[in-house]
Amino acid sequence: MTRPLRVGIAGLGTVGASVIKILARRNAVLTQRYGRPVEVTAVSARDRTKNRGFDVADYQWFDDPIALATSPDVDCVVELVGGSEGAGREIVEAALRAGKHVVTANKALLAQHGLELARLAEANGVALAFEASVAGGIPVIKTLREALPGNAISRLYGILNGTCNYILSRMEIEGLTFQECLKDAQRLGYAEADPTFDVEGFDTAHKLAILTSLAFETEVDLEAIYVEGISSITPLDLTMASELGFRIKLLGVAERNAMGIEQRVHPTMVPKSSAIAQVMGVTNAVTIDADAIKELTLIGPGAGGDATASAVVADIADVVLGKADHPFGCSVDRLEKATRSPMQRHEGGYYIRLTVHDRPGVAAGVATRMAEADISLESILQKRSEKAANQDPHGRSGAPVPLVLITYAATESAIRSAVERISEDGLIAEPPQVIRIERE
Repeated sequence: MTRPLRVGIAGLGTVGASVIKILARRNAVLTQRYGRPVEVTAVSARDRTKNRGFDVADYQWFDDPIALATSPDVDCVVELVGGSEGAGREIVEAALRAGKHVVTANKALLAQHGLELARLAEANGVALAFEASVAGGIPVIKTLREALPGNAISRLYGILNGTCNYILSRMEIEGLTFQECLKDAQRLGYAEADPTFDVEGFDTAHKLAILTSLAFETEVDLEAIYVEGISSITPLDLTMASELGFRIKLLGVAERNAMGIEQRVHPTMVPKSSAIAQVMGVTNAVTIDADAIKELTLIGPGAGGDATASAVVADIADVVLGKADHPFGCSVDRLEKATRSPMQRHEGGYYIRLTVHDRPGVAAGVATRMAEADISLESILQKRSEKAANQDPHGRSGAPVPLVLITYAATESAIRSAVERISEDGLIAEPPQVIRIERE
């Protein structure tokens, strides 16, 4: 009988426990399909006594995960510890140097050190597989790496963080504030006690860095990504977006243009008619624009034990089949160092919400500053509050009111310059809100 693929799992949190359960449930099917059984032989975690729904005594226990990574009784190491430094990195490096295949869900590690780890895997002729690192159960990495060789990709964008999508969905549907939704997300376990990594866009940026490399055959370049989170989004912005035919999503966007590769993470207005606008709650989605397929959108669970474990098991199955392909689709030495397209040169439509003083001439003053910056306005909407209208139904109250502008295509630098001049003119009472529009 063919010797089993011996798997060691470092990290027995929700995902690690789900991997063990899925392999136990599906091993007969996997063996029949691939001709080789998979056997979990070793595990490592911080707490041996924790109830995980299975008996850890069935496996060789390692207090030291590095010892697991180099054990002669392990062929494939599954790293689920996390973190770009420390134990997560040490486990992966030790396993690759020892000639072990590695499967990981560690997006931070790959975004920071993916190239050197891929080079180490290639030098040792072993797999470095990371489907679970981006978008949970959605097979987007396999799609980019294996399914689209006949395509030149021009753009990819997606909802890559379920916490942010959940918060924005609740804010839109229920009219809640960001803080109210965040508190509820923490109570339900969708957000961490310190949610900064999620809500300020850094988690999405790590995932986007990986996808960009695969899509454009470029070196991973996390530092090139412009990052902006969702904490400044208000119920009014979501209401105005809806009235204008848009929804607001936190998107990671990567596209090739004449200047190079542009990578950005920020709240984005997308047309309600688009596939990605329909994605609500904790679900993730990725859209790929390419010359042959035109547009492909993948939608599915972006997190959770079973969904992420499903991706881990898919990578283990590839190891069973003997796949030790180049981790980023081609040899690391062939990956290009992409020219960064600066955010200041980004060009597109913009939503600008200004809180202006409700008095004659303000809208004209704003429009003048926009024209001076060569920014054409598609629409301009001014909403007087019910209180202001009641106080002064025939004129202007002078009270702060929202003035919303939708622009035609303009550069980021032009928008920022115009908004700064409007502020210097004393026309606005609060910091402006600027949200980019991503057209289909």
